Amino acid sequence: MNSGQKPNLLEFSCDELTQYLVRLGEPKFRGQQLWQWLWQKGCRSFEQMSNLARPLREELARQAILDWPAIAATAQSRDGTVKFLLELHDGARIETVLIPEKDHVTQCVSTQVGCSLGCVFCATGRMGFERNLSPAEILGQVLVGRAWLQERGGQINLRNLVFMGMGEPLLNLDNLLAALASFTHPLGLNFAPRRLTISTVGFPKQLERLGQSGLCSLAVSLHAPTQELRAQLMPKAALVPLDELMHALDRFPLKPRQRITYEYILLAGVNDSLTQASQLVKLLGQRKAKVNLITFNPSASEATETGFEPPASATVLAFENLLKDKGVTATLRRSKGQDIAAACGQLKAAAR
Repeated sequence: MNSGQKPNLLEFSCDELTQYLVRLGEPKFRGQQLWQWLWQKGCRSFEQMSNLARPLREELARQAILDWPAIAATAQSRDGTVKFLLELHDGARIETVLIPEKDHVTQCVSTQVGCSLGCVFCATGRMGFERNLSPAEILGQVLVGRAWLQERGGQINLRNLVFMGMGEPLLNLDNLLAALASFTHPLGLNFAPRRLTISTVGFPKQLERLGQSGLCSLAVSLHAPTQELRAQLMPKAALVPLDELMHALDRFPLKPRQRITYEYILLAGVNDSLTQASQLVKLLGQRKAKVNLITFNPSASEATETGFEPPASATVLAFENLLKDKGVTATLRRSKGQDIAAACGQLKAAAR
């Protein structure tokens, strides 16, 4: 637990860590050595850092801590998805999810405790907002996930990170950018920026800063083809008019073959008609876009609580086919972890 008196070295960038060691009278290269212990090797004890002199290890242990989120509970789905309930230094709780793919693992990362946006179909939104996560709390989720995989003896191959967990990433932008810089550092976790995807409802000023960073790919939580419907489903997100959002996205820097992903949760009788599919084509057809269709993932209680239901398979297929027939790239995401409430829109840190 972080007492608030000793610095948590996981909060430091590589340069900050180097400066910290220089202030202790150490040469600069010690900063890179310590950085590699923290991020490449996932070391949780100064004592184990064998290429650091014992007096330095003892001094670090007196002056600083290495504070990872603690696993409060783990749930594993029939499909292999693993959800962690993590407890932070102040007792706040968040969730993060490991999603197995054919040849790698993707981790879904949270950026806030709760969420302030109140999207009506999202369990996290119904929690309300508690606080932002620090860079170490964002980064620490991946350290926990990687260590869990490593302890089970298989090839880790944690290849992709999607910031689609609890919270709105762009409302915690400073801490997000600090975490992204550490995620992509070549002497640390060394993720390629194209392997890091930020999911956001979209805020123009923050989008501009995120685009300038060049540290990630972008996914936009759209969920409606018109401003009127989006305002009903995402009341606070819709404070940014849809045309203003689209203009901001048109300015987001993309590499030649790169596109923006638009996420669209299909809700039966709400946003799944062919008319709405045609409106989506009109909105995105001339843009560098791909649509990620997601059927609504209710838990047993949420179907009653929200009044929403997933569409019939035929409705989903018709919606997808219309997009494709009109030249819009569209894929249907097969939700994983539904039986443990780990699918899109289900994260809410329920065990409190």
